[in-house]
Amino acid sequence: MLKRKIFILTLVALLLAGLYLFIHMNFQAMEYLLRTRLEKILAMVLCAVSIGVSTVVFQTLTHNRILTPSIMGLDSVYMFIQTIVVFLFGSGTFVIMQSDAYFFLTILLMVGFAFGLYQLLFRRGHNNLFLLLLVGLVLGTFFSSLSSFMQMIIDPNEFLLIQDKMFASFTNVNTDLLLLSTVIIAVLCVYIFRYRHYFDVMSIGRDHAVNLGVPYEKIVKRMFLVIAVLVAVSTALVGPITFLGLLTANLAREFLQTFRHTYLLAAASLLSIIALLGGQLIVERVFSFSTPISVIINFVGGVYFIYLLIKESKKI
Repeated sequence: MLKRKIFILTLVALLLAGLYLFIHMNFQAMEYLLRTRLEKILAMVLCAVSIGVSTVVFQTLTHNRILTPSIMGLDSVYMFIQTIVVFLFGSGTFVIMQSDAYFFLTILLMVGFAFGLYQLLFRRGHNNLFLLLLVGLVLGTFFSSLSSFMQMIIDPNEFLLIQDKMFASFTNVNTDLLLLSTVIIAVLCVYIFRYRHYFDVMSIGRDHAVNLGVPYEKIVKRMFLVIAVLVAVSTALVGPITFLGLLTANLAREFLQTFRHTYLLAAASLLSIIALLGGQLIVERVFSFSTPISVIINFVGGVYFIYLLIKESKKI
């Protein structure tokens, strides 16, 4: 039954990919359109897989279905980096933002921020989880406030550069970074998949996992850093999509009704691909590029987040 459900999700994802690839095809410019659309599909797949996998693992580690890696303030750090670069370098920012060095710098700073928070978590043991979440929220708000302040005082023309970074976009992806991003995300996902059976045991609680011989602290430390890199790469590549992971990870659990991460990781990735492909089709064919895909995803995800809060509150 689980394999059949994964097959259905795979089929839907392939159908949407084929529809996106060939819809409204101009055969006179077929080679150009195929290349650009394939690049967009690859970017969507990379973003979907990294967000889907990282959110499922993060929820397993925190034992909470309404949390995502973005709770750590990584999106706010990303926007702060974009804002301060524009603030310091002004009109020359666009060239800087297109460089490989800037891509690596963004990832390094985001991962460094997450590493600092994780050190706070593990300094005195696992009981600091709620402190980690609280500090992440506070620092995220702090960086967001600094970004808003700088955005208000810079030149309006330069603000347009920042505005393009506020929402995820697959239209202006730097294609030179796709190969590098593919290698990084593929290696990390394979690394995570090796621990899928450990995640099955860890999902029942720390004490039970330790009693069953799982090196709990060691795995949690590694996974938090891997999650930070996955989120940093996807965000630096296309921009922030806050609620995508929350939406697809929970839908995967509801759809499969299983604790086995072999299937949960695959289902979350496929549902993320379906959401991005479907959302991009709506953006391009219905709204004619007037609305970013992240607005649609965040609206649907926000409504689903409220539903989860109400659902969880009824259990108390």
